[in-house]
Amino acid sequence: MSPEVSDIFARLEASKKSYLKTKQAEEKAETVGPHVVRLPQGAIPDYIKLTKFQEFSWRTLGAFVRLKAKPNPKLEQSLLQAHMKMRPEEYVAYTWMATILVGAIAAVVAILLGGIILSFFHVDAALVLVGLVLMVAIPPVLAYVVLISSPSSVAKRRGRDIDKRIGAAMSFISAMASADVNVDVIFKELSRQDIYGEIKNEAEWVTRDTELLGIDILTAINKAAQRTPSSRFQEFLQGVVTTSTSGGQLKPYFLQKAEQFEKEAKLEMRSELETLGLMAETFVTVVVAFPLFLVVIMAIMAIVPGGGGSSDMTITLLYAVVGLMIPISQFGFIFYIWNMTKEANL
Repeated sequence: MSPEVSDIFARLEASKKSYLKTKQAEEKAETVGPHVVRLPQGAIPDYIKLTKFQEFSWRTLGAFVRLKAKPNPKLEQSLLQAHMKMRPEEYVAYTWMATILVGAIAAVVAILLGGIILSFFHVDAALVLVGLVLMVAIPPVLAYVVLISSPSSVAKRRGRDIDKRIGAAMSFISAMASADVNVDVIFKELSRQDIYGEIKNEAEWVTRDTELLGIDILTAINKAAQRTPSSRFQEFLQGVVTTSTSGGQLKPYFLQKAEQFEKEAKLEMRSELETLGLMAETFVTVVVAFPLFLVVIMAIMAIVPGGGGSSDMTITLLYAVVGLMIPISQFGFIFYIWNMTKEANL
């Protein structure tokens, strides 16, 4: 074979290799590793900023917190699940400073109030001292407990929101998967849907990890499963990773999960309806019938001579029942039922 013919075959083979390369493969080869992320026009970086009080707390107590405070993985996990953009050391310094401030204010108020009571009223000094000690001790303790448990409370609230919306989100994911859309694109589209609430925020973090930090989609989903506050969403994400790594198909998995969450939503709705029925019967008995009988009995006791106790005391109790007991019990039931049955803003 002549050199010219062999050269022609070599060029033909090279051209075949170039033709067999798809555009998608070339794009992936170009975007391996760090790459430029195009932001929408006019977008600016979102910096993590502390409030003025938090900055003051960190500058004042930061060194002391780093020296004395023990590592708190639970607080760190709660801050991450609550999407509170603070380090555990910063949050501990903020909590301690707020506790000190509340304690100082409580001490000043207690001293002023104690001085006024001892000056103008004849009250036992020991009793006043006990009251002042309680006034100084209780507010900072309450402030510390409320602040240190706030990240956990926020995380639990986010978890409840995810659990309420997870059925609708699974329907969206299964519909996208039925159209053979890739997993990373599914989470990217999910992160653009405001109606899914906190699930949207979780999907945003997955998209951030893949597009901004260059993490592969399975690692990003695994990280999201570790930081999500919802056990149901965590189970779903872990199932995505397990199905993908074991060679399974994601489309049947998404469809099965959508059907499962739909059935669970129906069972939860039935349970809530039964609870509502029980609460309605309790409301009629405790808030309507019992106060009515109590008012009638107390009115009769106030009118009939020798009905038991003084009439003035009976009338005072009657005012307390009508003016305090009935309204407070009604508002309590209303708030409880509203809090139990309120739905996410779908």
